[in-house]
Order: sequence, then C-alpha cells, then structure tokens
Amino acid sequence: MALSDTALRNAKPQATKYKLYDDGGLLVVVTPTGGKLWRFKYRFGGAEKQLSLGGYPDVSLKDARGGATKPDPLSPMASIPVWRRREGRLLRQLKQQTHSRPLRTNL
Repeated sequence: MALSDTALRNAKPQATKYKLYDDGGLLVVVTPTGGKLWRFKYRFGGAEKQLSLGGYPDVSLKDARGGATKPDPLSPMASIPVWRRREGRLLRQLKQQTHSRPLRTNL
C-alpha cells in the first residue's frame, strides 16, 4: 500500500525505530527521537543496498518518489552525492566490461 502525506505526518516515535513502506522499495525510517528518514532499498550485483534520500519534511513524498527512480537536476535530490558516485561507478563498470575482452578478428 502506498504511503500518504497524512500517514507520514501522523507517524509518532516509538521506543525502537520502525519502517513505513511505500511502493517500489521506498520507505521511511521513524527514529525514537522523532526523525523521519527516507530510504530506498534496491539490489545491485545481487546484494541489497540502501540509498539515503534525506529527511521528511525537507524531502517531500513527491520528491522522494521521484528521487528513488531518477534524480531531477533542479530538485533538492540532485545534491545527493551518492547519485553522482553511483552513476560514475556504473559508467566505469560498463567501460571495463566493454574493454576487458579482446575483439575476435578471426571469425
């Protein structure tokens, strides 16, 4: 079930942190101190990863949903350095894959 802005506003801190799930791997971690932190869970290379998208209400539900799919250069999500690192890492891996095998010339 998708999260709503009302559900986020009404989420109260408990003794331990807990998670509120949205669709597509997006979730909010509610901490005992009352912080609401956006996380995006995904798999890369067979391993589960988590991407931090910022805190609610600084990053709205709409921005978090958009930032989980692809960052917009004009949104506050574009300043997250992990997107730039991830993009650079993917480009390096792609370059290594295409250049690691010599071309076959004798067909």
